[in-house]
Amino acid sequence: NPQGSHSKVYRRYAGLYFTLCVDPNDNELSYLEAIHLFVEILDKYFGSVCELDLVFGFYKVFALLDEFVCGGEIQETSKKIVMGRIRALEDHEKKSK
Repeated sequence: NPQGSHSKVYRRYAGLYFTLCVDPNDNELSYLEAIHLFVEILDKYFGSVCELDLVFGFYKVFALLDEFVCGGEIQETSKKIVMGRIRALEDHEKKSK
């Protein structure tokens, strides 16, 4: 990719930085809102999310991200629905053991 073909959008929460590489023609504010929503989802799942949650629970972080974003596009904006899907996956994991 040529230099300048993407923009970086980031937001800091406590000691955590969330960064996205986006098309420069896209609305940066919508990506900031997406980061905020993802952090709210992480907070809801982990309690008050911290670096250790991301490091030691990265499989869960990826599962949450997978329910939130698919193919680079936001698929679900409802925290309640995302959390419901994750709880259903966890229930399925428990039953299969």
